[in-house]
Amino acid sequence: MAELETFPNPGVREVDLAGDELTSICPLTHQPDLYTLTIRYRPGDACLETRSLKRYLGSFRNEEHFCEALAVRIRDDVAAALAIDRGAVEVELTQKARGGIAITARA
Repeated sequence: MAELETFPNPGVREVDLAGDELTSICPLTHQPDLYTLTIRYRPGDACLETRSLKRYLGSFRNEEHFCEALAVRIRDDVAAALAIDRGAVEVELTQKARGGIAITARA
């Protein structure tokens, strides 16, 4: 698992990060699940460094995860890296439609 890196907060009160390159494997069908992702957090002393975030998210490519559990895992990992309460982090994952059903999970 790639490590999330941080840098000192220059004085921002909220940060939104969004992307559409997150992929994991469905634990049931073993097919790839593609996601759009938004991470919103209220930083304390540190902010997330995006290069490390990209590596971290890329590490899920060959792992099996349900959308809902992955949202919780990302939220908890971001909170731990920033040393903030997980209530200060919101993660929204939208699984792109497969079989005609899209899933959105918020943690």
